[in-house]
Amino acid sequence: MEGASFGAGRAGAALDPISFVKRPQTILRITAWVFSIVVFGSIVNEGYVNSESTPELHCIYNKNEGACNYGIAIGIIAFFACIFFLVLDLNFQEISSVKDRRRAVLLDLAFSGLWSFLWFVCFCFLANQWQQTKTSEAVSQGADAARAGIAFSFFSIITWVALMVKALQRYRLGTDMSLFATDQLTAAPGTSYPGYPAGSGVEGTETYQSPPFTETLDTSPKGYQVPAY
Repeated sequence: MEGASFGAGRAGAALDPISFVKRPQTILRITAWVFSIVVFGSIVNEGYVNSESTPELHCIYNKNEGACNYGIAIGIIAFFACIFFLVLDLNFQEISSVKDRRRAVLLDLAFSGLWSFLWFVCFCFLANQWQQTKTSEAVSQGADAARAGIAFSFFSIITWVALMVKALQRYRLGTDMSLFATDQLTAAPGTSYPGYPAGSGVEGTETYQSPPFTETLDTSPKGYQVPAY
């Protein structure tokens, strides 16, 4: 069972690229990767507008620089995290140690749960600031990008929650298989294995009989005397 747990095959087995791309976990990671690009890309490109009184650029979300910075930071980190976990999934079968696989799955589970929460905060933060934003000509020009950032922040919550669920399923599957392997391969010292059941056609060691002709074999045949010298 070593190397064949946590939702992956035995270590060193060949990886089928087509089946890897079709995995729900891979599809979710690529989707989350695209959503992160949309969020930070829309804010970077059209999330800063000129004010009517000053030529300086301000965040489109109620001129709150923290809202734009938060959305960009969460999106960029999610972008690189998706790439990292995709590479980890691609090389997961090469990990032979069950402990290392458990650490990788736990890292995926913890990060997915954390980023689900941070995307939820991002969605609430951007939506609240957008509601308080005063309408102007500059704001109207970047309104679509602002709404896209809010919408795809919400979609990112769903994808990262789904990734967290998949990681939890992999962890539970790996834990169950590890316990199964431990129960089957680990035996207490001094314990004996059970014999064959009665009526199975295989006799136990207690019914063993001596080979034929040994009982009638006599080392000194009758009528023969050992000569004395």
